[in-house]
Amino acid sequence: MPTDSQSQPSDTLIDRVLVGSRLRAHRKQQKFTLKQVSEKSGVALSTLSKMELGQATVSYDKLAAAARALNVSLPQLFNPESGVDSSAKPTVVTSKISEATGYATGSYEYHPIAGEFPGRSMMPVYARIQARDLGEFEDFIRHPGEEFAMVLSGRVCIHFENGESISLGERETAYFNSSIGHIYLAEGDEDAEVIAVMSEPKEGDLQG
Repeated sequence: MPTDSQSQPSDTLIDRVLVGSRLRAHRKQQKFTLKQVSEKSGVALSTLSKMELGQATVSYDKLAAAARALNVSLPQLFNPESGVDSSAKPTVVTSKISEATGYATGSYEYHPIAGEFPGRSMMPVYARIQARDLGEFEDFIRHPGEEFAMVLSGRVCIHFENGESISLGERETAYFNSSIGHIYLAEGDEDAEVIAVMSEPKEGDLQG
């Protein structure tokens, strides 16, 4: 049975229609066409259209790529009030996982953390891993940079597109190149909980 702490984040999931409407608002505000965002993000135009209309739930890499193309972070997309004046330089910000707005894909449930910190170079995420079979995914997940993962509860197997895989139990970690396709799968009957930290590439890094 899941613990109380495991069940809390589900109460803070954002509706995909709301995410789509915010994506569309940012695109319109910047006077970008869907085609321009598609070219900049690498996400198929048809997928972007479905995202804006709330007709599709997409993986982390596609949503992050679309947000990055519009110069908006996922925490700001999920909770517009989370942004702060970039001229302010806080020493520290704190977060409660139970209050972090998340997004459910059916395979994963992920909640970006510490979105209030300006100019971040890392994207920490709490994730609940619900998927148990590679067949649940159309493709491997890829995004620029590097990724660190630590299992909080349950057991996780990370599969890579090069055929490698690693199985992790509680308090075990992995660090890898996230541009190599990867998929997290829960092992066993219970969903697994993971803290993942992704590096946030700067625009120059993407162009280079």
